[in-house]
Amino acid sequence: MNDHRKSQPARREFEPSDSSRWQHKLHEVIFEADTPAGKRFDVALLWVILISVIAVMLESVADIRAEWGHELVIVEWTCTILFTIEYVARLLSVKKPLRYVFSFFGIVDLVSILPTYLGFFLHGSGSLIVVRILRLLRVFRVLKLIGFLEEARVLNKALKSSRRKIAIFLLTVVALVVIMGTIMYIIEDPESGFTSIPRSIYWAIVTLTTVGYGDIAPATPLGQFFAAIIMIMGYAIIAVPTGIVTTELAKGEKSATNTTSCQNCGAEGHSDDAVFCKYCGADLGSGHLPGADA
Repeated sequence: MNDHRKSQPARREFEPSDSSRWQHKLHEVIFEADTPAGKRFDVALLWVILISVIAVMLESVADIRAEWGHELVIVEWTCTILFTIEYVARLLSVKKPLRYVFSFFGIVDLVSILPTYLGFFLHGSGSLIVVRILRLLRVFRVLKLIGFLEEARVLNKALKSSRRKIAIFLLTVVALVVIMGTIMYIIEDPESGFTSIPRSIYWAIVTLTTVGYGDIAPATPLGQFFAAIIMIMGYAIIAVPTGIVTTELAKGEKSATNTTSCQNCGAEGHSDDAVFCKYCGADLGSGHLPGADA
């Protein structure tokens, strides 16, 4: 009998508190797109984002601003207040708010609400609100396009794996355009537009990338011959980074993932059958670290 009484407090220690329960529920609604409530929340959020971005765009049109300026201001402030409440709710729903604050979406969410408030002090800062369009990336979570999410992760991994090769390639291109621009400055006369080495380098960049604005063009036969070589090289150079990234993409492996977000560290990209976060080890269902309550 005594042993039974002693065991009861031990079980209560592992039971989530009322504050922990509402925090977990709030996190599930705001961060998870796999639940009905989470999906409804994200869909509503996307509509508010779209309305806000459209309002900012329309406000930049003089005729519309003159006739509907007051109504657009009301719409913008309503959206800003809703986004502010949402931002505070996100901070309250995670165990480590600073991780969210300095994450990609955390920064985007903060920047998307600041311009309206800064408008009191800085004229024209409200136009920066269009950064909210970045939040539409959440549509991939809402529509549960997991295949697209996984493809994005594979592409991101391929870009990271090939970043050194791409960096060396870019340094080589920079060296080439400097050399080519200098040579063209020597070959061509200032009357043709090659008035300085920096301007000649600009022409080399435009030509090598096959953009060809046409504002500067060589006039001498030797210059035109050299320009033709640069143009042909441009097509070959374009294929190099494509081949590098394609090779890394071929090495990528896809795995079944979901939209579950860890309440403890905010990490995503967990496998469908994952129970614990692969980054911090927290329980994906409750956000608790194993042994933390022991």
